[in-house]
Amino acid sequence: MDIADNRVKLYFSQSEAVVKILDRDGICFSKKEYVVKKYEESAPIFTAAYDWFVMEAQKYIPKPEGAEYPYWAFGDLHSVDRSAGGKLLQLCIPIDEVIFFDMYDWNKILRLQYLGETKADEEQFRQMLADYGIRKESDIILTNFYPAIKRQVQDSWKRLFRNHESIKQENIKDVGSVQAGLWQIKKEWILP
Repeated sequence: MDIADNRVKLYFSQSEAVVKILDRDGICFSKKEYVVKKYEESAPIFTAAYDWFVMEAQKYIPKPEGAEYPYWAFGDLHSVDRSAGGKLLQLCIPIDEVIFFDMYDWNKILRLQYLGETKADEEQFRQMLADYGIRKESDIILTNFYPAIKRQVQDSWKRLFRNHESIKQENIKDVGSVQAGLWQIKKEWILP
């Protein structure tokens, strides 16, 4: 990841529709309806995670008017998912517009799992679930049967941002792969 002059270079892939909006308007915002349409029957899982992210990420960087959901960008090219055939773009973004986190932590949240302080903490939590007879962690978030455990899982997700400040300082030794949330994409951020 390259940080210089309070700007960071990141990679992301977007559909031609987003690229056209950027060309036309100079700025683009992600909407909840796009996520629901993209993920169809899996949308409740994604919206549960994204809704939580929106609520918490605003504490780090205020969400501008027009933004509903974040765009995802990455510190290295190899982490970008290009399977959907989108256009790969390199961005140079003011660092104060970026919310940083570990991609592997975010993947746990997308699976609606507990995000522990350590691997041992996560194992202990999974054992507790087994002791209660809970087989799928996602059931905790997607149903109303376990309100106290649901709160515990969602509280654990706040650890997603534990590396935000250290990543900004390029201290990424404890980060598997840098991912970034962006409230908006501006045409001026796209590198040729």
